Amino acid sequence: MTQGYSSRGAREAHGHPVGSAIACSYRDQLARPAESPDRRCSRRRWKADQVIAALALPVTLHTRTQDVILRRAVVDDLAVIMKLLSDDPVSAARGDRADEADSAAYRSALVELIADPSNEVLVVVNGSGEAVGTMQLTRIPGMARRGAARLQVEAVRVGSDHRSSGIGAAMMQWVTDTAAPAAGASLVQLTSDEARKDAHRFYQRLGFTGSHRGFKFSVDERR
Repeated sequence: MTQGYSSRGAREAHGHPVGSAIACSYRDQLARPAESPDRRCSRRRWKADQVIAALALPVTLHTRTQDVILRRAVVDDLAVIMKLLSDDPVSAARGDRADEADSAAYRSALVELIADPSNEVLVVVNGSGEAVGTMQLTRIPGMARRGAARLQVEAVRVGSDHRSSGIGAAMMQWVTDTAAPAAGASLVQLTSDEARKDAHRFYQRLGFTGSHRGFKFSVDERR
């Protein structure tokens, strides 16, 4: 069984350099036959380590009404991320209510995600310094589709006062045009609650295809 570690430091402490789980593939060996196997594998591990961290951020996104800045989240963004997650009836119904009592759980998750080189939590800030959007990206190596990597998009939120202004579209265009190629991902994927009919139309307009049906299982309900 493969042991998982929750952060970069934990993995290195156990003797597993970040990215070492991505082995040197046969395709890599064929690509540079003049290189030694050790050098080829080292190059692949370095790429895996940097694959999300190497994204050029912060970056300016252009919308119909204003320019905004997309940047990496820091722990000090916790309160605004909680607020953005709760500013949505579907999320609120699932428990995202920006309740101060939940701050420790959210903080623990944010710290873990910031430390994980396969994940990014991002925030969008307008010219006034207000956080108006957020999303999470996860790079997922895969065996299917001839070993294709995927970029998973989660928790895409734009504040209710700033919706229909082009911010969400600019965020997703950056994901498909910039982040996915930089991460070596050949597929960008996301799930959207069945109740989010407007969101479904939004993603379809951006070129996403509703090709799969997602299923979720709530582990907490069995406890």
